[in-house]
Amino acid sequence: MKTPSTDKVALLGILVLTAIWSLNWVVMKLALRDGGPFAFSALRYVLGTAGLFALLALLRRPLRPTPWLPTLGVGLTQTAGFQLLVQMSLVSGGAGKMAVLTYSMPFWIVPLAWWWLGERPGRTRWLCIAAAAVGFVLVVEPWQPLGAARSIALALASGLMWAVSAVLAKRMFQKYPDVTPLRLTAWQMLVGTVALVAVALLVPERGIHWTAGYVGALLYAGFLASSIAWVAWAVVVQCVAASVAGLTSLAVPVCSVLFAWALLGESPSAVEWLGIALIAAALAVLNFAGTQRAP
Repeated sequence: MKTPSTDKVALLGILVLTAIWSLNWVVMKLALRDGGPFAFSALRYVLGTAGLFALLALLRRPLRPTPWLPTLGVGLTQTAGFQLLVQMSLVSGGAGKMAVLTYSMPFWIVPLAWWWLGERPGRTRWLCIAAAAVGFVLVVEPWQPLGAARSIALALASGLMWAVSAVLAKRMFQKYPDVTPLRLTAWQMLVGTVALVAVALLVPERGIHWTAGYVGALLYAGFLASSIAWVAWAVVVQCVAASVAGLTSLAVPVCSVLFAWALLGESPSAVEWLGIALIAAALAVLNFAGTQRAP
């Protein structure tokens, strides 16, 4: 049964991951100036995994593995598959646009959660989905050049991969109540990191130029965007319906567009501003009208 305190925890998780992930898109784009996408992905998740297990030990929480089969599924989709597709999309795509395309995830997750979890959206939630969808289209501006077709396809595929991982994580929380967000994130990240390291070792790419900027990006992406933010995401998935978790995550690409505008000069158009306003309105209704409770 959901309580106001549960909703507050979910809201806090959304605020934390929005603050960290929205800037991380710019950080990842800048990091690609000094190294290839596969090495960066592997290194950031090695740091992130180490940080999570260190936190488990520091808090004296159980270190025993989570159920291996669903953990394998989440690790290969959320950490390995999602991250590889994201990094590859950023090679030739703008940080703001690729961030928004990746956040097609909420629109993948609605039918998946309905199908796999029985989460049928109510009327208010459907209105929020519709408003967010219109806003999403306006922000993406598909009638304008979006960049290389390959980057677009990779970004959309990463959104689908993330949606699958969120549904798998939600099913695990429902089936295994003793699994905590911190334990699941640590063990699934370990699984995904092994796959990322294998890809980085096997796929040739340009070497790393170890600048202060690259190291800073690696630390930010590793300890904040990989460790803390993914735990916050797991908390949100545990507390609310999977489809609602997906929709509330749209706050991240909105902020990413703003960061890309401020730091990279990728200026939003008037149509994008309208889209941002529609997404913000949908999120406000979703989070403050009581629709965040799972069915």
